[in-house]
Amino acid sequence: MATSATQPGWWHRVADSDVWWSFRSSPMTVAAAVVTILIIVVAFLSPVLAPHTPFDPASLSLTDGLKPPVFFSSEGEWTFPLGTDDQGRDVLSSIMYGTRLSLVVGFASVAVAMTLGIGLGLVSGYVGGTVDAVIMRIADVQLTFPAILVALLIDGIVRGLISVQRHDEIALFVIVGAIGLSFWVQYARTVRGSVLVEKNKEYVQAARVIGLSPVLIMVRHVLPNVTGPVLVIATINLGLAIITEATLSFLGVGLPSTQPSLGTLIRLGNEVLQSGDWWITVFPGATLAALVLAVNLLGDWLRDALNPKLR
Repeated sequence: MATSATQPGWWHRVADSDVWWSFRSSPMTVAAAVVTILIIVVAFLSPVLAPHTPFDPASLSLTDGLKPPVFFSSEGEWTFPLGTDDQGRDVLSSIMYGTRLSLVVGFASVAVAMTLGIGLGLVSGYVGGTVDAVIMRIADVQLTFPAILVALLIDGIVRGLISVQRHDEIALFVIVGAIGLSFWVQYARTVRGSVLVEKNKEYVQAARVIGLSPVLIMVRHVLPNVTGPVLVIATINLGLAIITEATLSFLGVGLPSTQPSLGTLIRLGNEVLQSGDWWITVFPGATLAALVLAVNLLGDWLRDALNPKLR
């Protein structure tokens, strides 16, 4: 009889898995993971790591405004290595705080879309009939509209129902809900297709025989077997959610200037771009591009690693 001491631990099982081998054998994927983790860690530790508190009015001085990056001009100061904006805010600190907010919106939006899409996909595929037809027709209609248009529509409806001040107070929740409701269709359709295959298998029929409720069967038995494609979609949608939020904020209908995301910083920098103060826009834009590119590379790798036809 094997003892627990001779059984491999979870780390050994992970290290011996095909997914881990696929990850470590791809230098580009490793680099993307390092960049993603570095950006996430720095962003969420921004209150500790940031050299300044850029959106505290008490700490700002107009005399520090529009200082160039220290690496490109002798007029720059090491106190503000990436320069400052027209209000004297440190660009580096603004990027760190803005990236944290963009990541919060991205992760929360994906969570909302996953929860709604997985739930509707499970019900649609398992129940079938009229319920399936109604949910899929709603999904088909939404697919005819771009995600950014759906998010703009939802945000516009909320703005029409409440005051501007109240909207600014709950802007984060509005934008998360708008983006989440824009992306649920992919999860629903993918999960539905997997459920249609899984629900006729023997383990599901056995669960019905012993009297388990449909909800318990869907959650305990069917859901774990459809998580692979969902994880791939979630990884790719994280980058799309961040881009969507940045686009909305750049258009002025996303997060307000008091809650600066990367999109907000790019919009604020774009207003003074013609004056030659390029660093206010370029550095947040480069951070956004690096983050989305790294996340998308991880999503592409995960899609291939979990595809049994490529093993």
